[in-house]
Amino acid sequence: MDADVIVVGAGLAGLQSARRLQDQGFDALVLEGSDAVGGRVRTDVVDGFRCDRGFQVLNPAYPAVDRWIDVPALELQRFGVGAIVRDGRSATTLAHPLRHPQHALRTLASRHVPLRDVAALARWLGPTLLRPQTATRAATDETLRASLDAAGLTGRLRRDVLDPFLAGVLADSGGDASANYVRLLLRSFALGAPGLPSRGMQALPEQLAAGLHTAVRLRTAAREVREVSSGVEVATDAGSLRARAAVIAVGPQHVAELASLPAPATHGLTTWWFRATGQPRTGPFLLLDASRPGGGPAGPIWNTAVISRVAPSYAPPGEHLVQATTLLGEPDGRADEQAVRRDLARLYGTSTTRWEVLTHHVVTHTLPAQPPGPIARGPVWTGERVLVTGDHRETASIQGALAAGVHASRAVAARLGLA
Repeated sequence: MDADVIVVGAGLAGLQSARRLQDQGFDALVLEGSDAVGGRVRTDVVDGFRCDRGFQVLNPAYPAVDRWIDVPALELQRFGVGAIVRDGRSATTLAHPLRHPQHALRTLASRHVPLRDVAALARWLGPTLLRPQTATRAATDETLRASLDAAGLTGRLRRDVLDPFLAGVLADSGGDASANYVRLLLRSFALGAPGLPSRGMQALPEQLAAGLHTAVRLRTAAREVREVSSGVEVATDAGSLRARAAVIAVGPQHVAELASLPAPATHGLTTWWFRATGQPRTGPFLLLDASRPGGGPAGPIWNTAVISRVAPSYAPPGEHLVQATTLLGEPDGRADEQAVRRDLARLYGTSTTRWEVLTHHVVTHTLPAQPPGPIARGPVWTGERVLVTGDHRETASIQGALAAGVHASRAVAARLGLA
C-alpha cells in the first residue's frame, strides 16, 4: 500500500480531508494535477501585484474558517462593511452605521435604503441571524427570487444593493439559488468583515497544505480511480498507486471523469485586473452598479473595487490595483477589454486610457449551483472504498469546501475503522 487513503485534488476540500484524516492517525497521500495547491483558490503575482483567480474574499465569520483556519497568521486585510452604489451620475456609500459612523447619516437617508425594504429584510433574515438552524433544518425551501418577493422585499434595497451584490457572490444573477442558503450566506456577512490575506487568497490552501506530514504530489493527475480486492487503485501518468480508500475532491467540472456521478451545474465569472493611474477614490468598499432602469448594472461590470485600498499588500508601494468582475451567464459576460475600460471609466468617473491590464481570468466553473433543496447533502460513496466530496456536496463557498473535507474524513475513518 502507498497510503491508507489517497485524496485526489488539492483544493480546499481535498486538503482539509487529508489534514483531518492525518489528525485521526491515517496516512493520507494527496495528488494534484496542477503546479500548486488551491484548486479554484489561486493567486497570480504579476509585476508585484497579487491577482486572485476570480474575485474572492475570506469571511472569518464562516464557522469552518473560525474553527479550522489560523486567521491571524493570514494577516487578513478587511473590506469595509458596506458598499458604494453607483446610480447614474451619483455614487452613495452605504455602510454599517456602527462600524463606519462617518457614513451613518448618508446611509440612513439614502433612497437605496427605504424603511419598508429594511423592515422586510429584517423579517426575512432575522430568524437566521439569531438561529442559523432555522435555515439549515428548514423543511421547505424555494428560490431566492420567490422568497424575497413573498417577503415584500421588492424595492430599491433589493434592486440596487442586494441583487447586484449577491450576483457577484453567487456568480449568478438569475435569483434561482436556494433562499435558505442565501440566508446563511448573508448571516456570515452580517457577523464578519471579509478580507484578503496579505499574501493573496492562495495563502489559505497553502496553510492547509503546510499542516500535512507528506507533501502534496503536484503535476500528478489521477486518470482513473477503481476499486480492487485490497482497496483502491489510482492510475496516474507516473504509474499506479494503491490505498485502502480514496477521496475524490476534484473541481465539480471533473467529477464525472473519475466517478460514476453527473457533473454538477456551475456558474462562472471573469475578473479583470488593472494597474490604475491616478488614485480611484472608493475607500475599502466594493462598488456596485445600479444604473440600469429597474435595477442592475448598465454595463458588463457587476462589481469592482480598488483592491489596493483594501489590501495594500496586493500592490507595490504607491501603485493602485483595480479588479472588475463580469458574469459569464450574462450576454455581455465575455465583454472585451475596451468595453470593460469604458464601463470602468463610467463607474469611477475618470479616464482609464492609461490603465494597464495585468491579467484577465475567465473562471468558467467558479461555483457550483445551489438550487433549492437540502443545503448540505454530504459526501457520497460511489463504491465500498471511493468517496466523492467537495463544495458541490455541501454549500458553494469556502465554508462548504472546508466542511466537505471534514465530513469526508469522518466518513472514511468510520469505514476503515469498521473494516
